[in-house]
Amino acid sequence: MAAKKTVTVEQIGSPLRRPKDQKQTLVGLGLNKMNRRRTLEDTPSVRGMIRKVSHLVRVVDEG
Repeated sequence: MAAKKTVTVEQIGSPLRRPKDQKQTLVGLGLNKMNRRRTLEDTPSVRGMIRKVSHLVRVVDEG
């Protein structure tokens, strides 16, 4: 069975003074503190979440 593709994201922006939905999106990605990293499965829904808060996160690695 082939390994699933993953994407590693790092939070680079503060959720302070951001709309509630953007804060909730960060929590959904497993991020809620500065410089925290998470490796997630590369799915369309995760890509959409990353796109929504693209100004607060950066993609570190695409595996």
